[in-house]
Amino acid sequence: MLRELSEYIGVSGGEQSIREFIKEQIKKDVDEMIEDAYGNLIVRKGNVTSPRILLTAHMDEVGFIIVGIEKSGLLRFATIGIAPQVLYAKRVVIGKKAVPGVIGHKPVHQIKIEETEKLSETKDLFIDIGVSSKEEAKKHVDIGELGTFCTEFREVGDAIFGKAFDDRIGCYMLMQVLKKTDVPLHCAFTVQEEAGLRGARIAAYRVNPHVAIAVDATASGEWPEEKDVPLYPEIGKGPVITIADRSLICDKELVALLEKTAQKHSIPYQFKKPMIGGTDAGAIHLTRQGVRAVAMQTAARYIHSPLSIANKKDIKAGIKLLINSLEEIAQEEAHWS
Repeated sequence: MLRELSEYIGVSGGEQSIREFIKEQIKKDVDEMIEDAYGNLIVRKGNVTSPRILLTAHMDEVGFIIVGIEKSGLLRFATIGIAPQVLYAKRVVIGKKAVPGVIGHKPVHQIKIEETEKLSETKDLFIDIGVSSKEEAKKHVDIGELGTFCTEFREVGDAIFGKAFDDRIGCYMLMQVLKKTDVPLHCAFTVQEEAGLRGARIAAYRVNPHVAIAVDATASGEWPEEKDVPLYPEIGKGPVITIADRSLICDKELVALLEKTAQKHSIPYQFKKPMIGGTDAGAIHLTRQGVRAVAMQTAARYIHSPLSIANKKDIKAGIKLLINSLEEIAQEEAHWS
């Protein structure tokens, strides 16, 4: 299932296909399923009374939107969550027809020496779909269509390679939790996280949870750091607990609960480097009167790029930590309500 989740195209604002896949896979595991006006998929398992628990994972992935078509048939684009340095000469697919293309740049032999000394911006790049006129290009692609990288999923031992691990890994984990837990809860598969945590705010308002856990992916870093500087998490060392990032300071009791639960069940875990990145929890904790929120993530190398690497052991451990943490929260009903 990780293969299908990774290879589906679902850039922010265009999550329809991945949402339909998830709906089909979990329909027998939930008691209620709602698709809201914004595109979030919100499901309920069991008779949720108190505490109301919400798990979220975002369906969308980074990508780009077509903003113009040149007379030559080359496509101009704007990025959604992608830095220019990962774009050169990458294979892409565009729109519902999955039109293939490649991201191009002015040929090296035509670039002045001083131009080679600076990093090109997105405005310097274009997408070539192999046509020679604007009229021909418009037969295949419209302005406003979304696209992303053309990357095939593969496995090597416990390592998995693919695109959109941020956050199709989280979607997979929620789907597994729904199959394996009896704790009543809501799960929201959210939209437009990469465009500003938009779907999560709407989903949280609808559910009005007491407790929320955002299940996401985070950048790993297996390179040397300066002495006494907090490290990035690494793949293969267990799920990642967030204390604070750019979007929120996590609820201290929930952080402690995740850590104690991991220790109790001999689940390896690590902490995220503070004040880096953000998750749906950053929007959820500000909803209504405020929500206790925390983020639990899976480390992956090279997120927001054409290909990421993650470890199946981390995913399995993360699912175990979520299930056991849900049981701990349910047992202390009065405290979390």
